[in-house]
Amino acid sequence: MQWATSAMKSNVFHGWWMVAGCMAIATVAWSFGLYGPSVYLHTISDMHDWSIGLVSSALTLAFLVNASVLSFVGSAISKYGPQRVMALGATVMASGFIAMGGISQVWHVYACFALMGLGWSCLSTTAITSSLAPWFDRHQGRAVSTAMLGASIGGMVGVPVLLLLIGWLGFSHAMLIVALIVLATVWPISFFILRRRPQDLGLLPDGIAAADSTRPTTARTWTRSAALSTTALRTVTLAFGFALMVQIGFLTHQVSLLLPAIGASATALCVTIAAVLAFFGRILLARFSDHLDVRLIACGVLINAAISLSLGALFHDYTWALIIAVLGFGLSAGNITTLPPLIVRREFGAASFGIIFGIAAMLMQLMSSLGPAFFGVLYDLSGGYQLPLGLAAGLNFFAAFVIMRGRHTSIKEIS
Repeated sequence: MQWATSAMKSNVFHGWWMVAGCMAIATVAWSFGLYGPSVYLHTISDMHDWSIGLVSSALTLAFLVNASVLSFVGSAISKYGPQRVMALGATVMASGFIAMGGISQVWHVYACFALMGLGWSCLSTTAITSSLAPWFDRHQGRAVSTAMLGASIGGMVGVPVLLLLIGWLGFSHAMLIVALIVLATVWPISFFILRRRPQDLGLLPDGIAAADSTRPTTARTWTRSAALSTTALRTVTLAFGFALMVQIGFLTHQVSLLLPAIGASATALCVTIAAVLAFFGRILLARFSDHLDVRLIACGVLINAAISLSLGALFHDYTWALIIAVLGFGLSAGNITTLPPLIVRREFGAASFGIIFGIAAMLMQLMSSLGPAFFGVLYDLSGGYQLPLGLAAGLNFFAAFVIMRGRHTSIKEIS
């Protein structure tokens, strides 16, 4: 506690300590909650001789559980602060991991994955952006993008760490270690770093002293229904619902896309480079998002993803086209996750951010959960990835149009 007190009294604005804490939380949450399931799926199926489809259906349940509670997570953080919400989320997620190590019946898989999805909702993009929303105004783009670098780090380290632990300790003991890592990371940050709002420390967003500020301290508050009635929120939800559906579907199938063409080693290298490009894409967003129109940035990101997928569809018989499709999409992947809260925060303000983005995130997550099935069904129907890649590209071009459609009406509606 003494360390935390001294940190808050230092010359560094406490909001940046919040960013650092959220980055660490994002690293463990994405490592074990988003990228880890590919390892759990394979390991559980192999251990118990259950079909991949059966175990995959439990993963779908995890996504649906996650989506169903996101609106409540945003509201709870706005009302009570992130400390309790994230500490509780870590506890639930860790419980799911510990139970996962003792699976012996099929229904255990569903229960464990549901706990994982429920816990991850409290550590997700919605949770992190709702935690940071009150702390930044001018620098909100840099703050959120920096915190979300943890998601890219999780994409680079999560699977290798899990495979190392499982190979060294076995699945049951490895999942116990994973649970301890989650708790040892999230609990101290929740109790000693996270705070509800800067006003509790006598500050305003961006570290401005309350006594020195001439800015008005009141902001418009929104209800869910009022926000959903605006074209601004509807266009963000629709555009990124489709974009995230494509993203989750493509990331789920990219190994299957590459493996027959370039082999296992080259596929692993290509996927790793794509994750590194996602990391650098987030760095670029952190650098420029506070100075540019975030809807214009979003349009560019979505068009880049669409062009990458189009190359894979049009030249699917060429290895170079598949590699460029994966790497080009990787450059956009991180920002497709980060941009929706940035747009909502900039257009609707901080006062009702948790409520507004919570409901938008829930709807987007429900759409995105269809992604793996979208690619899988189209692959089965057509006998290849040309059709799903082409339709996915079309959806991203449509999403870019929708996001710009909202740009022309958001100022008038929200002012």
